[in-house]
Parts: sequence; C-alpha cells; structure tokens
Amino acid sequence: MKIAIIGYGKMGKAVEAIAVKRGHQIAVKADAPGPSAEQIKGCDAAIEFTGPASAVSNILTCFKAGVPAVVGSTGWYDDFNKIKNECITGGHALLTATNFSVGVNIFFELNRRLADLMQHTGSYSVAMDETHHIHKLDSPSGTAITLADDLVKGYKLKEKWEEAVPGVQPAGHVLPIYSHRKGETVGTHVITYTSEVDKIEIRHEAFSRDGFALGAVVAAEWLADKKGVFTMKDVLGIQ
Repeated sequence: MKIAIIGYGKMGKAVEAIAVKRGHQIAVKADAPGPSAEQIKGCDAAIEFTGPASAVSNILTCFKAGVPAVVGSTGWYDDFNKIKNECITGGHALLTATNFSVGVNIFFELNRRLADLMQHTGSYSVAMDETHHIHKLDSPSGTAITLADDLVKGYKLKEKWEEAVPGVQPAGHVLPIYSHRKGETVGTHVITYTSEVDKIEIRHEAFSRDGFALGAVVAAEWLADKKGVFTMKDVLGIQ
C-alpha cells in the first residue's frame, strides 16, 4: 500500500516504522496542519494524527482526494455528524478511533461488561483516572471519553460524566474523570468501583506508542477497499 502520514510527530514516526516493517510505502509525510488534496492523491490510505484544530480539514482533504482516511486525532467530535454525512453522501471511507490499540479496544469491552454487571449492586461509587504526557492537547483524553460514555450507558446510577475539579466533590449522579498530565506518560486509564467493604478496578497502561501505531496501520489495511464510516470494532470483529 501507498500510505500518507498526516501529522509527522512521535505518533507519525511510530506509524511509519510499523508500516514499513509491514511492507508498505510511505508516499507522503506531512506535518500538521496537513497536506493538500493534490499531495495525497493516489495514496491507498491516509493515517491522520495531528490534533483537534486540524483534524476536520484533513478529513475533508482526504475526501477531496478520494483517499480512505484513518483518523486518530481526538477532540473534534462536535463535527462528527457533519463529517459522517459528508462521507456517506460522497461515497468516501473513514475510520475513526479514540484509540487504535488492540488492548485498549478489548479494555473498552471489559468496561462495558463491568458497568452492566455493577449496575445491579447499587452500593459502589465509580470514578475514572486518566494520565497522559504533558504535550497532549485535549482533556479528558478521547479514550477516557469513550470509556465514560460507555460506562454511563451501562451503569444507570450515573447520568453523565464530567471532568473533575480538584477539591470539589462530584454530584452522586456524575461520573468524575480525573485527568493528569505528567512527563512523557504514553497513556494510562483506570476505572475504580468502591464500596464500604471492597474495591474493583480495571486498568490499561500503554508502555509505548507502538500498539497505537500497529492498530492504525492494521485499520488502514482493512479500510483500503471499503466505503462508509467505521470504527475499530469493525476491524476487530467485536459485536
């Protein structure tokens, strides 16, 4: 495959290394905010990791060039429905994920299942902590938001999530997300259910960016001959 990398930072370089190892050609390496449609035209897929400020314009550039877009940027989802409609009506291909790691996508499933089980107890409070590197632009992380949305759907004692304010006790119907930015931490997400007698905790910790990069390349391989809007659940066959 000929792949365009949009956003040639640490993630872009990790994607390049994995893609080359898997036998692909990197046809374009574009720094943020992104390339023109003419630059990426003829590529089999584009993998986009820039940021919330440029993600939407880069997706539209991919559509204009007729290139399937794999998008790892987060923080732009207020525009998701607009982009989804543009993708479907224009016959384009888009795959978005708040996290491409296979392990994280399994973690998503564990979170959904645990929330469903825990809602029948009625005696546990629940909170989430997420920690990332100091360069991350959005907070909470896209992965944390996905986890929180799924948890609130399954655990009926929580009506919504909010980013927690240090020193302020969240309301009982709110799932608090405590966001931390420390050093070069790749990404850690912890969900904790606590009662008066015990604690149940699930945790995912990424050791490097390679898991994200591998997932993004696998997603690009999967998307190359398709049309429509997809997620990692489609790639992994998760029902």
